[in-house]
Amino acid sequence: MLLLRTILARLATTAVTLFGVAVIVFVVIRVVPGNPIAMMLPPNATAADIDRLRALYGFDKSIPQQFLIWGWGVLHGDFGTSISLRQPVLGLVLGRLPATLELSVMALVMAVLLGGVAALTGTRKRGTRVEAGIDVANGVAMSVPDFLWGLLLIILFGVLVPVFQISGRVTPDLKLPFTTQFYLVESVLRLRFDLTADLLSHMFMPALALALPLAAIIGQLLKQSLKETMHLDYVTLTRTKGYGENHVILREALPNAILPTLTLIGVQFTFLIGGTVIVERLFSYEGLGNMAIDAVINRDLPLIQGIVIVFALLFTAVNLVVDMTYAALNPRLRHA
Repeated sequence: MLLLRTILARLATTAVTLFGVAVIVFVVIRVVPGNPIAMMLPPNATAADIDRLRALYGFDKSIPQQFLIWGWGVLHGDFGTSISLRQPVLGLVLGRLPATLELSVMALVMAVLLGGVAALTGTRKRGTRVEAGIDVANGVAMSVPDFLWGLLLIILFGVLVPVFQISGRVTPDLKLPFTTQFYLVESVLRLRFDLTADLLSHMFMPALALALPLAAIIGQLLKQSLKETMHLDYVTLTRTKGYGENHVILREALPNAILPTLTLIGVQFTFLIGGTVIVERLFSYEGLGNMAIDAVINRDLPLIQGIVIVFALLFTAVNLVVDMTYAALNPRLRHA
């Protein structure tokens, strides 16, 4: 019952958060300079044409009235119609969301692997030049933003040594027998490993660009947690029993040291999803972030609102999962 009440309370908080985000975004994008109707009409459009389009998209009403109409539609699954693409917003967002999720998850896996290996290696080789080298590498990776890593990767592995694809999500001339937008998952399930290899070739560099700063943060925090745990009594007792250093680190120190890192990974994953906006644009990756930039450029207000709501929903969902996972793994919280 306690777990159920906690989940219900978090869901209520999520609903309030989404409502606040919706209100702020709805108002802000309508008060900033720029007229989306003017961008849709030719220079010789008449005042009657402008009034007709304003009425069609509801811009002839006050902002509170527009919000109530839009909010009522959202509750019924209608996020409006894109001004620039002339298609339902919900269909457009759901069509691009799987690509961003696959890229984000791949970047997260790469970050956890790179950061975990760096932390374990630094702990195993503590006090040596190897640990110092890892600390320097972590500092460099954290100081360079993800989009600059993307530019460096394009120059290195797209131009100088053309190993990976530098644009798009999949090669256009490949046959795509997909029924969903989760191309990578479906290609594996269908045993179309040629498509899997092509998709990974397109995803590798943008995912690595997103992963490197997060991997440095994970490696630094996990190594520090391991260093503190290695001096605890139960770890010392295990070492005196004759167990090797690898056993002491992996079996004794790591399970307790990893809890703060799990929380960090969940929080940073939300920032990683937000970072896909620039990286997707840089690699012409057909995801939600790339669409968000196009929506802003075209002043496509319904599409901007839909994308922001989906991003906010992802952030709150990830935070909820992280909180529940941390409570399940931490005995002190589980038995509280």
